[in-house]
Amino acid sequence: MTSSTRSVFIRRLCSSIAVWGVALYIIFAGFEVGFFFLIGTIAILGLWEFYRMLDHKQLPNFKILGLICAVIFISGSFLYYSKVGLNRSYDFELAVILFFIMVVFARQMFERTRDIRPVETMSYTIFGFLYVVWLFNFMTKLVYLFPHHDGHFTGQYYVLYCVVVTKFSDMGAYVVGSLCGKHLLIPHISPKKTWEGFFGAIAFATLGSYGMLHLAGSRLPALNDLHAGILGILLGFAAIIGDLAESIIKRSTDTKDSGHMLPGIGGVLDLIDSLLFTAPLLFFYSRLVLGV
Repeated sequence: MTSSTRSVFIRRLCSSIAVWGVALYIIFAGFEVGFFFLIGTIAILGLWEFYRMLDHKQLPNFKILGLICAVIFISGSFLYYSKVGLNRSYDFELAVILFFIMVVFARQMFERTRDIRPVETMSYTIFGFLYVVWLFNFMTKLVYLFPHHDGHFTGQYYVLYCVVVTKFSDMGAYVVGSLCGKHLLIPHISPKKTWEGFFGAIAFATLGSYGMLHLAGSRLPALNDLHAGILGILLGFAAIIGDLAESIIKRSTDTKDSGHMLPGIGGVLDLIDSLLFTAPLLFFYSRLVLGV
């Protein structure tokens, strides 16, 4: 690993520790409103960065409309999760998405219809909302999915588990790929990612999964060694797909990073790209396989 690569890795690690340290402190402190503002802020900033990437390529979008609907979606779903429960929250989320699609079409009616541009504008706007806001909101779902104990939510430990396994995957891909990566994975999407980094990500994610199970096993009663092994592989794979998914967007919009807020990482979207896929996967695995 060269000195420049080591420097980037250190900056990336420090930024990740700082951000997720604040996030986990808020969760473990039981400060639900603080958690709402944290998740909401990250989601809004990520969506803003997505639309800015489109602007960089001069791709049409209704960013203000998307951001307004994102605030409504996140605020309302949080209230439903905390006050009513998950089941009723699904109806609210679908209603907001339906309303958002209708409003986007209504907004387009005031623009001139020419060629394919109206379809592009609506598609980019709606896709950004679903890709960033809807997927990242599964972090909140994880918190409220698991049963309460003594009036306190316990899902924060599964959020911690998801973050640790995801970041172990990212770290494994970066470290192993930097040290011994020779065989390119998908060069037309990301010229630096290698097969060695791919298997390193799976191995590190599995290691992180077992590590979390044995360090916080009593806090993760829904998991055992079998599920930890399966989830390590699945979440590691999902993290890789999440990272490559954002790489497709960045390459398509001719941008290196989604932003410049986080040293060594780039933007907020660069920080959460893997979690956009691992959080939903863990949620549905918990619902459909673990029966939570």
